[in-house]
Amino acid sequence: MFFSRMILAVPMFSVSVLAVPRGGNFARSRPDNHTLNRQRADAVKEAFTFSWNGYHKYAFPHDELHPISNSFSDSRNAWGASAVDAFSTAIVMQIPDIVDTILNYIPTINFDETADQISLFETTIRYLGGMLSGYDLLKGPLANLASNTTALEAVLAQAKCLGDNLAFAFDTPTGIPSNNLYFNPPSTDGSTTNGLATVGTLVMEWTRLSDLTGNKTYAELSQKGESYLLAPKPATSEPWPGLVGTNIDINTGLFQDAFGGWVGGDDSFYEYLIKMYVYDTTRFSSYKDRWILAADSSIAHLATHPSTRPDLTFLSIFDGQELIHESEHLACFDGGSFILGGLTLKEQKYVDFGLALVNGCHDTYNSTLTGIGPEIFRWVTDSTAANDTNNPGPSADQQAFYEKAGFYITNGNYILRPEVIESFYYAYRATGDQMYRDWAWDAFVAINSTARVGSGFAELQDVNAPAGGGFNDFQDSFWFAEVLKYSYLIHAPDNVFQVEHNGVNQFVFNTEAHPFKVVGPAI
Repeated sequence: MFFSRMILAVPMFSVSVLAVPRGGNFARSRPDNHTLNRQRADAVKEAFTFSWNGYHKYAFPHDELHPISNSFSDSRNAWGASAVDAFSTAIVMQIPDIVDTILNYIPTINFDETADQISLFETTIRYLGGMLSGYDLLKGPLANLASNTTALEAVLAQAKCLGDNLAFAFDTPTGIPSNNLYFNPPSTDGSTTNGLATVGTLVMEWTRLSDLTGNKTYAELSQKGESYLLAPKPATSEPWPGLVGTNIDINTGLFQDAFGGWVGGDDSFYEYLIKMYVYDTTRFSSYKDRWILAADSSIAHLATHPSTRPDLTFLSIFDGQELIHESEHLACFDGGSFILGGLTLKEQKYVDFGLALVNGCHDTYNSTLTGIGPEIFRWVTDSTAANDTNNPGPSADQQAFYEKAGFYITNGNYILRPEVIESFYYAYRATGDQMYRDWAWDAFVAINSTARVGSGFAELQDVNAPAGGGFNDFQDSFWFAEVLKYSYLIHAPDNVFQVEHNGVNQFVFNTEAHPFKVVGPAI
């Protein structure tokens, strides 16, 4: 995606004027309202069981269910992606028969064989993350569900096997990994660049693998690749402190552009900066420092307000220091990231800003016919020039919608994404405010009533059309890992693996919502 350059004057953001609920003098002082809502939790659990049963009947052990045709696909190397992604959710929901099915299945996966291209990023966050998280939970707070201890140890062995098979990705002149891989013989697609998110979203899983196996190599590999992201070069690739471009040359370590933001392709790099500090404050204090730089620059330079809804706050994307007022469902994790950062650092300004972002993402749900937010949306600001080709206003048929909603839709798909509910979850855990629970429930009800079809849940073609405008016959594995987990946990009783359990984090969630046990002091 390329944009012509035009420098925009963007109003500075002030966190002191946010019309959003506060967490008190500091969010951790909130009243403890983290009690069980059995009716809602059970409703989410039923949706999980329903979609699991459809997958198990028509697709298992393939990667994905096609719920309308009752068929399957293998977009993740035919290793059973939906089963592995569902593992940690079945555990936290405490569904013994599903836990047993997955626990006994994982040791049978042949991670040595696949005829298809392998994504290092997707394989890491789904397969490696799912196995390590299941191991952490079944060795720890939910050990009562580990009926087969031999199989549980085999899960860790499988994670090690997968890591060993993927490790050649890092065999480059810089240590920045190649993302697109092939086995038998080990090779890549020849790409000379990799992306910010696909390099910067490996470190949690590979470090956890090292910490559980005692083999430091996995952590060292991922952290070497990450080091180029923490000290970006050239300077022009960092238009504001902490905010960097997207594409990095694998052979030189140099960034190739200054285009980026909290959106797909970049998003989880920023997410992992603060989460690695939660994971281990000693080893990853420099990651925290980089997150603070990115957070402060985002508040100062990327926060914008739609011309028709100045009460809303979104983060724009950037090309150098030019802003493009576009965002995505994917980016709506950003509120949760700011909230977690504020809780961890005891900085209320980040919590408050995160709540403002949550409010904006709630509006993307609250404004559509289905009650579900779109894949991609745009807006303009009061200072956007009429002839700014990078920031066009809404078309005539969306003008009335934009006047009311404060955004207009450029891609109305909903592909069972979790990010808005994810940020509702962090907002609730930080504040104890029942409103965020209600928002998450409304979102779940909308998804359950619109996307539920056949033997599972299918993607929607247009969230602002009646009944979602039709279906795409596909249920991605992250439906199990993320949407249903966050929808459940926000209504479930407090537990050690919940965010802000007794005011600290003893677990931290990877970008696929798999909880990992922290190794440093809980903060």
